[in-house]
Amino acid sequence: MAARDLAALAALFADETRAAFLLALLDGRAWTAGELARHARVAPSTASEHLGKLVAGGVLAEERQGRHRHVRLADPGVAHLVEDLAARAEPAVPEPPRTLRAASAGRAMARGRTCYDHLAGRLGIAITEAMTVRGLLRQDTGFALTDRGVDWFAEFGIPLEAKGRRPVARGCLDLTERRPHLAGIAGAALCRHALESGWCVRIGSGRAVKVTPAGEDALHRALGIAPAIIR
Repeated sequence: MAARDLAALAALFADETRAAFLLALLDGRAWTAGELARHARVAPSTASEHLGKLVAGGVLAEERQGRHRHVRLADPGVAHLVEDLAARAEPAVPEPPRTLRAASAGRAMARGRTCYDHLAGRLGIAITEAMTVRGLLRQDTGFALTDRGVDWFAEFGIPLEAKGRRPVARGCLDLTERRPHLAGIAGAALCRHALESGWCVRIGSGRAVKVTPAGEDALHRALGIAPAIIR
């Protein structure tokens, strides 16, 4: 990549409105321009201008359904970059929440959330550490599933479907825990299984998730995770 190309990519992130859009899209959903405009508290015309730049730069992918235009992050690599930048930009002493609602939402996000298509927060870290301790995942030479780890996924009927050049396992720096959690194909497959099997449920329409009683039991049996850690 030429220096000019890198500078152009960096410029796409160097705007507060566009940054707000990218952070919102970490929930993995496709949003309309109007939804993003309301989220960032900008005029629809302003949102459209910024979204046009992000789509043209390859950061967002555009989908059209009739008269409606939806956008989502272009690929998992973009999501990983956004989350990593957000984690590195987080101040050492975060600004305290201004309302009780904001404090409650912040606690929920820190407890467990989706990071694009994999699990993050204390939940994601607990799963990653439990898999490492049990010899299912290696972190000493970068993130990699062991043979036992591959067998573990097969035992639970969780397919590890290769998609393009995406790695099976990779570390993603956690925004709130400041430690890596499991991403990649394995992280996405585990998150999908957790939601589809009822181990976890989403809280409202955002990224926060919570573990159900059935999920607490399943994670304790499968990985030895104490329920108190993920509550």
